[in-house]
Amino acid sequence: MNATVLPAPRVPDSRDAPRLRWGIMGPGWIAGRFTESVQAHTGQVIGAVGSRSLARSKAFADAFNIPAAYGSYEELAAAANIDIIYVCTPHNFHRSAAILAIDAGKHVLIEKPIGLNAEQARDIAARAKAAGVFASEAMWSFFLPKFDVIRQVLDAGMLGTVTTVLAEYGEYFGRSHRIFDPALAGGPLLDLGTYPLALITEVLGAPERLSALGQTHESGVNAQLSAIMQFPGGSHAVMNTHLHNFTPTTATIVGTEATLAIDGPFNMPGSFEIRFPDGPLLRYTEPSGAHFDGLHYEAAAVSRAITSGQLETRQRPLASSIRTMEVADEIRRQTGIGFPDEDRVPA
Repeated sequence: MNATVLPAPRVPDSRDAPRLRWGIMGPGWIAGRFTESVQAHTGQVIGAVGSRSLARSKAFADAFNIPAAYGSYEELAAAANIDIIYVCTPHNFHRSAAILAIDAGKHVLIEKPIGLNAEQARDIAARAKAAGVFASEAMWSFFLPKFDVIRQVLDAGMLGTVTTVLAEYGEYFGRSHRIFDPALAGGPLLDLGTYPLALITEVLGAPERLSALGQTHESGVNAQLSAIMQFPGGSHAVMNTHLHNFTPTTATIVGTEATLAIDGPFNMPGSFEIRFPDGPLLRYTEPSGAHFDGLHYEAAAVSRAITSGQLETRQRPLASSIRTMEVADEIRRQTGIGFPDEDRVPA
């Protein structure tokens, strides 16, 4: 790769992806953002929505012009005219909802985190493989064009040996938000912290040493956590996530030859630059955006994978999702974070 020119993104137009019929399992906030993005930017069909409340399903279906609304997850999973289920229930129902769909022979895209812990992630992966259906975690950032360019930069060795990854994500939430509810696996780790952890483990792999600190919120959930990690070869990573207030949400990948700095919020559509100590500054420019502008890329990539006979995506393989959850488990072990409705709190 020419060190004075950045590669172009290889992400095809989302409208060109083969059409699948999608069912939405859990009509919450992220389901709305996914649906509006997919309807605006792709040819995918949102054919049904399912909730434990028929009234909520019908309200969601009416809002997004979806033809079928079901009052149970079981009815949605059994729907004959649906190819794939987008699981976007509260975190502690991801595993059970995904298994319900897999057992019904449906492909699944599971909102991040894929499960509450690595054991749940491994179970989902094993069940999907046994059933011969597609499964992936909806870590949408890795499907964005800018991350395809970053992946090419890293694969080509433009940064040299990666020595350090720094990533943080803080956000403000109103006190009534579910993130403050211990019964819904609240706290920033699963909602926000999965982004920095996914980036760190994508770049450096699994850490060999990790030290974490946590802070408790008055609601009973974790309020803030920080972790420093060391990887084989000596590379380090530092992450922080919290629910106190908004932060720049930037990420930096440092190499022996150059430094890649991703504009905040690093997990959304936007730009980045590569700085060389004695050379040019290269800038990749992508319009800044949010969920509406970016969620469609993962839907299109999933459609292409399924129609070509693949059972995973290259952008977020299940092994990568499991690895991220293993790191999250160790952070939880060190900081004493427990969640309800999981078979086993990591020991």
